Amino acid sequence: RVEMALGIARGLLYLHEECETQIIHCDIKPQNVLLDANHVAKIADFGLSKLLNKDQTRTNTNFRGTIGYIAPEWLRSSPITAKVDVFSFGVMLLEIICCRRHVESYESHDEDERGSEDDDLVLVNLVLRCIVSKKLEIVVSDDLEVVNDFKRFEQMALVGLWCLHPNPTLRPSMKKVTQMLEGTVEVGVPPLLNDETMAN
Repeated sequence: RVEMALGIARGLLYLHEECETQIIHCDIKPQNVLLDANHVAKIADFGLSKLLNKDQTRTNTNFRGTIGYIAPEWLRSSPITAKVDVFSFGVMLLEIICCRRHVESYESHDEDERGSEDDDLVLVNLVLRCIVSKKLEIVVSDDLEVVNDFKRFEQMALVGLWCLHPNPTLRPSMKKVTQMLEGTVEVGVPPLLNDETMAN
């Protein structure tokens, strides 16, 4: 799972910073990530992507993407930057490490752990609430692979939350995301955890 997430992150880093001109994919989701013969993740389906000019960092374009993975700025008709892909990657990262879909329901017999039904239907809200309450382990309690490497899982969950800030300027670049996943840069506390409106 770690290598899969890193493969996607490195692919986006290439599109955003290493191509001759920046490419914004605009539709990062599981269906648009393929695994090669060595199980290395490759980004596919560039039908909705935007190619920016060399002097461009943002663009105005019609709504694109898939519900559940789209950044909030799409809904505000704001100029679009590569940070829309960062947001989509954040959703996918949580799905990969939690082995849950972004709208999959979560069941617990403990009312304190469950929270509201609406929150339980959204993986991002569940992870955020569990981190705030220091009960992140309940998200993956049945996954021995994750339980045995819980610290790494926790760090990756924090990276996901960094990517998911509603303000695109507070999301990291894919270079920073890749470095955090590789462990070469400290993850730190995502701004979402300090935002009471998001954490409650």
